[in-house]
Amino acid sequence: MSVTTRLATVEDAAEMAAVLTANRKFLAPWDPDRSDEYFTETGQRQVLGDLRRQHDAGQALPHVIVDDGRIVGRIALTAIVRGPFLSGTLGYWVAEEANGRGIATAAVGRVVRLAFGELRLHRVEAGTLVHNAASQRVLEINGFLRYGLAPRYLWIAGEWRDHVLFQRLAED
Repeated sequence: MSVTTRLATVEDAAEMAAVLTANRKFLAPWDPDRSDEYFTETGQRQVLGDLRRQHDAGQALPHVIVDDGRIVGRIALTAIVRGPFLSGTLGYWVAEEANGRGIATAAVGRVVRLAFGELRLHRVEAGTLVHNAASQRVLEINGFLRYGLAPRYLWIAGEWRDHVLFQRLAED
């Protein structure tokens, strides 16, 4: 396994659309409702373009997760806030074939190092569905601590869903 992450580009749209389409059913229980357009190359060009504009404005760090030269997921720090807060929100997913192999754990570790190093953030937060034990374990392995429960936090799979909230501070 040779896992890495790199900055996402709009040129990743075709490969990202293919991975998302192949994993649509697998990701559905964890994702917001998505239009059919989202799973197309055009839809991913829009998503990746929006993320790159946020990156250029200093508000996001969008990466693709690469295993053995193939994109197997995406990880991003979004909602980056400067000033006295110095915080960002982490989100990620991996394809079914990459699930349970330590790929998400490695990707989270890499992006957290970038957050506290290159970006000089103080805090990274993440939320998981209450029953997503695998994602919670990924965060815990990477030093995140559970700090709360957010009732009806996000619209996921057709319902408002509770999320367990995690954070990691630079000094942890």
